[in-house]
Amino acid sequence: MPNVLVEKKDRATIVTLNRPERRNALTIELLTELTAAMDSAADSDQRILILRGSGKVFCAGLDLQETAETEKAHRSAEMVARTLLAVSQTRLITIAQVHGAAVAGGAGLMSACDFVVAAEGTKIGYPETKRGLVAGLVMTFLRRQLRERDIRELLFTGDLISAERAREIGLVNRVVPPNELENETQKIVEAVLQNAPAALANTKRLIEELWSSSVKEDVESALRHHMEARESAEAKEGIAAFLEKRSPNWQ
Repeated sequence: MPNVLVEKKDRATIVTLNRPERRNALTIELLTELTAAMDSAADSDQRILILRGSGKVFCAGLDLQETAETEKAHRSAEMVARTLLAVSQTRLITIAQVHGAAVAGGAGLMSACDFVVAAEGTKIGYPETKRGLVAGLVMTFLRRQLRERDIRELLFTGDLISAERAREIGLVNRVVPPNELENETQKIVEAVLQNAPAALANTKRLIEELWSSSVKEDVESALRHHMEARESAEAKEGIAAFLEKRSPNWQ
């Protein structure tokens, strides 16, 4: 079974994370398939990419069973960085259609998109510090979208927030009842398609260029911090505690 499902609908490519039995947790294989799907869409006449998840949640973040394997830790982090860059740098207008939960790396994927439409009841957050990790890669996007106070609250507590709270602080564009998620996403698609393709692409590129540093530069810097934490004793204990369903024993 593929880790990612791809469907084309008019000028929009719909990419669905397809590991519902693992809450669409991100693996190297899934991320590889996701970036390939995005590259294929960008190389065609498609104009929009919709990112969503199968099953009960959008994405629960990294598959910590995989990242607990030392030989895969580096490659996993590098694939997350590559994927976030691909999402943020594509010429396509990207829409995250979020339900259930978007956590850690899953919330990072969401944050890298141009639009976020969330279902009521969705929980969103960055609990990396609870696992001894640093949310470095996703911080690249949080600092562009949120006030510093809100970033500190999200990252220092590691608590999950409601979709409504995420909209209040600027992390989400729209919050709708679950049965309206598809319709609300389609409204954005229709609005975007009324605009000139080249003008949209240039506008998206200019938004990026007006920052003092590029997303690529920030991701490269963040990856260094993330990997330093990933290799720490705290990360080993935090991930082990999560997998063993116990509280971590911080030294």
